[in-house]
Amino acid sequence: MGMDPLMDAAIGFQQARVMAKVQYAVAAKVLNMQRFQGDSVMKMIEAADASVNKSGDALVAAATGLGGELDVLA
Repeated sequence: MGMDPLMDAAIGFQQARVMAKVQYAVAAKVLNMQRFQGDSVMKMIEAADASVNKSGDALVAAATGLGGELDVLA
């Protein structure tokens, strides 16, 4: 003997609600992980940029006055 249609509908609704909550929780977790990964990638890019800028500054400092001691009379 089965349950009445109203009870079946109420149970189905509750099950759908629970599944929706689980799906929202999983989606939130995925978004948080992506945000964390995005932050990590941004930090790596910033570190690489800082390294390039520092190396470029060192190159400019080393090249400054480079031709000052060049013997062009030889």
